[in-house]
Amino acid sequence: MKTQGCCASFLQSSKPYFAMISLQFGYAGMNIITKISLNHGMSHYVLVVYRHAIATVVIAPFAFFFERKDQPKITFPIFMQIFVLGLLGPVIDQNFYYAGLKLTSPTFSCAMSNMLPALTFVMAIMFRMEKVDLKKVIYQAKVVGTVVTVAGAMLMTLYRGPIVELVWSKYVHPKKSNLPDTTKTSDKDWLTGSILLIIATVAWASLFILQKVALKTYEKHHLSLTSLICFMGTLQSIVVTFAMEHKASAWHIGWDMNLLAAAYAGIVTSSISYYVQGLVMKTKGPVFATAFSPLMMIIVAILGSFILAEKIYLGGVLGAILIVAGLYSVLWGKYKEEKETILQDEIPEAIKSSQLNSTATMAIIGDIEANDVELQKAEANKLSVVAINLPISDPPTKAKQEA
Repeated sequence: MKTQGCCASFLQSSKPYFAMISLQFGYAGMNIITKISLNHGMSHYVLVVYRHAIATVVIAPFAFFFERKDQPKITFPIFMQIFVLGLLGPVIDQNFYYAGLKLTSPTFSCAMSNMLPALTFVMAIMFRMEKVDLKKVIYQAKVVGTVVTVAGAMLMTLYRGPIVELVWSKYVHPKKSNLPDTTKTSDKDWLTGSILLIIATVAWASLFILQKVALKTYEKHHLSLTSLICFMGTLQSIVVTFAMEHKASAWHIGWDMNLLAAAYAGIVTSSISYYVQGLVMKTKGPVFATAFSPLMMIIVAILGSFILAEKIYLGGVLGAILIVAGLYSVLWGKYKEEKETILQDEIPEAIKSSQLNSTATMAIIGDIEANDVELQKAEANKLSVVAINLPISDPPTKAKQEA
């Protein structure tokens, strides 16, 4: 029984970790599939529209059937939250990210995205969602881990080094990739793509912070919030696409890689990811949710070597080691902080219960003392009554004189 209880407790506590790691695989697949689609001429504006239209169609029925009761009223402040969430995520983040991805490469785009934990951590401090006391080791670990994670991502980007031959490299690399060589991109385009990716990352971090606020209203309606964000993002993306794309042919999509990219991104990285992110952030906070994003770059590097025949360099391996070390430091600090918070919550409860017990004990003692006083008073009254009722006998001298 104890073993089953330990296993159940381990699985329950491990759910957020497994969920976020699974999402990184989903994001990595999106990067590779989207890169192929964009290189085949797909407009990133149209891709964003189709992505969120599919996401809305997929997740809205689940929200209707499972969460239609006790829906929060959409007041003007709530509407503005949903409007800004749709603007930050589907419109700004994804359009700028896709544009940067098209001008650079999947590995570079993932590397730039690794600024996300640092930016989210800074924003969470600014909005008082996270506290930092540098005198304590746990907060030092979170700060140092964030810096090391970003440093590892930058190392992967800026330093190549010699090629690292993997076990499967000799079987994959001889086959030439169908994609154009992204290393021939001009320095100007590479710089432009980097700036676009930075803007996308800032918008993504802002999305995490605002989503944490919106979850207070939709605490029991995560699917509804996800479907509303996707729907609002679809409408906003349509307006942006009409303004930026003037060719009707840009909207054409067939049974090809473009449809796969839109469907995969819509189902996996929009509907599922938004929902899972919300569940994790509700219990672990926004910093925990973003701390896993560096893993996406490692996954993209490995999958890219298989699918795109990309070469892995020593700089990438060293950067990956730094990323894992920094990620562990952040998660360790977060874990210790949660244990400290739980302990602090338990101590006041213990004090409160002990105070209640002592109060009850004092009340019982007071009742006993009051009863003793009442008994003493009753005994005194009884003795006085008996004394009054006793017959008074005449003195012996007085009786003799009368005789």
